[in-house]
Amino acid sequence: MKKFDLISGCLIAGMVAVLLLLFREYDDFQAELANQAEANQPAIAANRATGIPTQSGPSGNGINQEIPEAFAAGASSGAPFTDVAPANTSLIRFANDVLQLQIDPLGGDIVEAQLLEHLETIDGQDPIYLLIDNGNRTYVAQSGLVGSNGTDTNEGRPTFSSATTDLEISEGEDSVVLDLQYLQGEVLITKRFTLNRGDYYLGVEYIVDNRSTENWSAAFYAQLKRDNYVPPSTGGMGAKPFVGPAITTPEDRYKKFDFDDLEDGGFRETVDSGWAAILQNYFLSAWIPDAAYSLEYNLRQSTANGLYYVGFTQAPLQVAAGSQDSLTSGLYIGPKDQYRLRTISEHLDLTVDYGWVWWAAQPLYAILYFLHNGEIKSFGIDAKVFGGVANWGICIILLTLIVKLIFFKLSETSYKSMARMRKLQPKLAALKERYGDDKQQFSQEMMRLYQKEKVNPMGGCLPILVQMPVFIALYWVLRESVELRHEPFFGWIIDLSSKDPWFILPLVMGVSMWFQMRLNPAPPDPTQAKVMQMMPFMFTFMFMWFPSGLVLYWVSNNILSISQQWVITRNIEKADTKPE
Repeated sequence: MKKFDLISGCLIAGMVAVLLLLFREYDDFQAELANQAEANQPAIAANRATGIPTQSGPSGNGINQEIPEAFAAGASSGAPFTDVAPANTSLIRFANDVLQLQIDPLGGDIVEAQLLEHLETIDGQDPIYLLIDNGNRTYVAQSGLVGSNGTDTNEGRPTFSSATTDLEISEGEDSVVLDLQYLQGEVLITKRFTLNRGDYYLGVEYIVDNRSTENWSAAFYAQLKRDNYVPPSTGGMGAKPFVGPAITTPEDRYKKFDFDDLEDGGFRETVDSGWAAILQNYFLSAWIPDAAYSLEYNLRQSTANGLYYVGFTQAPLQVAAGSQDSLTSGLYIGPKDQYRLRTISEHLDLTVDYGWVWWAAQPLYAILYFLHNGEIKSFGIDAKVFGGVANWGICIILLTLIVKLIFFKLSETSYKSMARMRKLQPKLAALKERYGDDKQQFSQEMMRLYQKEKVNPMGGCLPILVQMPVFIALYWVLRESVELRHEPFFGWIIDLSSKDPWFILPLVMGVSMWFQMRLNPAPPDPTQAKVMQMMPFMFTFMFMWFPSGLVLYWVSNNILSISQQWVITRNIEKADTKPE
């Protein structure tokens, strides 16, 4: 078997490594959420439960599996309750300018959430339903009170009263407030929802007015109830994003679970603070507790209905007789806007998951964000610098230029090494012809030639090795950055987060890669030369299924690399032709 020369072998190894890594990453990726028409329909009243059935637990004790136990495994029995006003069984519409909710008076649950500025498909008119409860899908946000005076018990949940069934933010208002009320004996409980303009964060406050002569105590719980539905892929190798629960703990700032993890015993842990979320590509919902109370995580699957519950119960709220107190929590239902999530709760921004290349992806995102918005919001800085570049595709090209400038000297050294290797090809061919099949002698003479000409045969590998983490990191940025979802470039590129519909960019990438390889030294081995010639075709086919924004980066990088390498090679060849 003929021996590969070091430089070409290094290039092939680097390309194969990139290929394997990208296929591995792509197996976890979905370009966009789509084809949800069957599953994502407006909530229907016929699917709403009129009460909560009990299901015998492992000991056959009839414990309701939907309502969690009180903090520190307290009892869930509560005082009998009566409505403060005639029961309202209609869903309550509650909205601001970006988020529209449907709230069920039974328990005050959020049974539907539409993200008004994020459409299901790029050419459609229907907003995404992130929370939904219909005959096909179950994904709702629940909260309530359990414990000695809890309103949510084995017997059922409270039905709240409301002065309206339709409330939205008005022109000129910065916020809108919806109050649901429930009278538990002589204790008036108000469940207050608050939405601010332009925000996906919902304030949820329980106000307890204890007008009785006895002390009142109950623990707040919040949970996301969901099936294990995974949004379908829009094409390309059947890849799918991570869909599942996530929490934060003192030991693990960002802890993910597969739904399968909750089927065998679930997860419980007591911490001082935290949050509980369910993630999917580009979007999430997350309960954020009252920071004044410690909490106990409770992640589980119900054997009664097969649904998954992701949430927590907090330490009890104590309200003395004749007094009033409250606790405030929050619910985020919206896009993975990492800078907004960072202000809501510590480590919540980590749900924008860049995987093992976070150390490279985070700076890349910060640069892209800066180029598009003209703002710096990283490294403890929050400043507006300039107006920003409106087109995300232009931002990707500018990012490519910035990365190229950062590694300019490194690339220059590598291209000089390849240019010198190219110059040595006639001498290497002569050595090969002289020593024939004596591979050992040929290798020794080749190394002497490298030393004499001061050429490092491994130097040409450096650009490939540098580009690998940068390329993978940008792949993750495009995967997780909701800002690029449905964002156009020019012409036929109508969505930078999905593949090129006409495969033009991948073809341009393949041609540019072929030209770039023509500038590299040709491998002396014929078999190796054929493998190298096949690389542009292999990469072209692979890139056909990648997000067009990623292909745009690679095309831009190839064009810049070709320009730099051509100039360096030409200068070295000119220097060799000058008379001494």
